[in-house]
Amino acid sequence: SKGTIVMATVKGDVHDIGKNIVGVVLRCNNYDVIDLGVMVPAAKILQTAREVGADIIGLSGLITPSLDEMVHVAKEMEREGFRIPLLIGGATTSRVHTAVKIEPGYGGPTVHVLDASRGVGVVAGLLSPERHGALAQQVRDEYVRLREEHGSRVAQLRMLPLAEARRRKFAVTWDGYQPPRPALPGVRAFDRYPLDELTRYIDWTPLFRAWELHGTFPRILEDEKVGPEARKLYDDARELLRRIVREQRFRARAAVGFFPANAARDDDIEVYAGDDRREVLAVLHGLRQQTEKPPGRPNLCLADFVAPGETGIRDYVGAFAVTVGPEVEELAAEFQQHHDDYSAIMTKALGDRLAEAFAERLHELVRRELWGYEVGDAPRNEDLIREKYQGIRPAPGYPACPDHTEKRTLFRLLDVPDQAGITLTESCAMWPPSSVSGWYFSHPQAFYFGLGKIGRDQVVDYAARKRMDLREAERWLGPNLAYGPND
Repeated sequence: SKGTIVMATVKGDVHDIGKNIVGVVLRCNNYDVIDLGVMVPAAKILQTAREVGADIIGLSGLITPSLDEMVHVAKEMEREGFRIPLLIGGATTSRVHTAVKIEPGYGGPTVHVLDASRGVGVVAGLLSPERHGALAQQVRDEYVRLREEHGSRVAQLRMLPLAEARRRKFAVTWDGYQPPRPALPGVRAFDRYPLDELTRYIDWTPLFRAWELHGTFPRILEDEKVGPEARKLYDDARELLRRIVREQRFRARAAVGFFPANAARDDDIEVYAGDDRREVLAVLHGLRQQTEKPPGRPNLCLADFVAPGETGIRDYVGAFAVTVGPEVEELAAEFQQHHDDYSAIMTKALGDRLAEAFAERLHELVRRELWGYEVGDAPRNEDLIREKYQGIRPAPGYPACPDHTEKRTLFRLLDVPDQAGITLTESCAMWPPSSVSGWYFSHPQAFYFGLGKIGRDQVVDYAARKRMDLREAERWLGPNLAYGPND
């Protein structure tokens, strides 16, 4: 053995495809890997590292709350006197976040690892007596520079007062527009949706990226550099997919609902219990872009795409949650029992692709039948991938609405645990992992956007609207803060 590495997906997070690939690559290079799985608390990670005499600890996470949990683990390592290297990886992680938030809290080497192919080189360098000191110092110097650059960029941001950002909201055209009433209002569930139908909606490109083959499907299959491996991966994926469909190994379930709604108080959306709009069933709390834009560009909030109540327009919003079930994890576990890590990882990757395909198929049903606001020819699959359709389906925890806690409202409106079998972790990650949820907005002018950085005045306002403690709101919105909580 070249060394022992303890790896884990941090507490509250359920995603592990990238971590598992890293583990396989490291094992193939003669490292002992102790993989603790998902949703692992800091105490267990550190206890295991001491028990096995770990040379390195590796942390992984996908959802943004995992970033704070990684900061916590690093500080616990410092408090308990660790000095072994700490590796950071996962889709939401970055060199900048590692440099700004994680590395200052731990005295040992802290290194962000972009992907599995680079992980082996980083591990080898950190465990080499000859190279360790130089590599650790190189990373430390780089992170000092990154912190300074990040601080400079944030300081240069021109933040608008919240009232001014609201004044510059997106001027949606409501004159002459009447949002269609959903053809099937209320909540309904789907169970055992045909898997073979979902295969037509798969976007294959993320599958190749999961395995660090970069390119766009189908062109990647003919790429001079990665084409042969891409074709092999694609053939293996389709063979396993055919088996999954043939044996009905996954259970596709969904909950979808449509509700009377109107924008209120600039950035909120009131959801009503009935068409009389007298009883507020729930409030969707929005966040508004707050950095100053070039002239003519609005400061956006999702509430801009829903008719304000004072217009008298009777608007609607939709919500959905889809999954292909815990059966994905069960099939992956069967492969792992036979020491077939490749097929186990492929199973989870296909589970993610089918869940996204289900979300795409359900959105098409919503646009054309269940809500029925889209007319004309149905978009082709490549158009769906490029989001060339009317309306949007933004998800809590993603760029336009980065607060994961808004999923709790969505799950309550749809009774998702009972209707679709999906639950939320304490960090609002969805279980089973191969699940997707979000909102539906129908207005033809609605489009996707990213929130960006926001100021303290908006966070204070947001916390008050949600009746949430300010520090808790800052924790959930950490990556979007244009200030430090202690500033």
